[in-house]
Amino acid sequence: MLVSPYIPRGGSSQLRVGRYSERNRIYHVTSTTFFRRKISDSLKPARILIGAMRNEQLVGHLDSLAFVIMPDHFHWLISLKGDQCLSTCIGRVKSCSARVINKATGRRGRLWQDGFHDHAIRKEEDLVGVARYIIANPLRAGLVDHISEYSHWDAVWI
Repeated sequence: MLVSPYIPRGGSSQLRVGRYSERNRIYHVTSTTFFRRKISDSLKPARILIGAMRNEQLVGHLDSLAFVIMPDHFHWLISLKGDQCLSTCIGRVKSCSARVINKATGRRGRLWQDGFHDHAIRKEEDLVGVARYIIANPLRAGLVDHISEYSHWDAVWI
């Protein structure tokens, strides 16, 4: 059987095998757009996504520690609060942002690939170093020469 290289693999059920959400655990989450289509070349879609992310914090589901919105994906460093499930929180952000971005931009159809990648941060890991890695994505991608030139990121330490 031939497998097309253009079929997104992010929705694989294997991504969810063994996933466990732990209260107060810090996670680095990455999610990509469907077919890696660019959505945040303009300010509006990126700000809508940031609003959806901030809403999860405002309602008390998580603490947002750092994020960066790239043209076709996002990275987010979060700490889960209460009994919230990581998959549910990320699902709400993706669903809400997709609905509002599609309406605001006149797009139709899927915005996000199924699933997401997560990494539970260990105690021995350098949390600020992980945050720096996240917000330096636009630099590594060559989108800007200095992070101050990029407006779609935030970190509690900066």
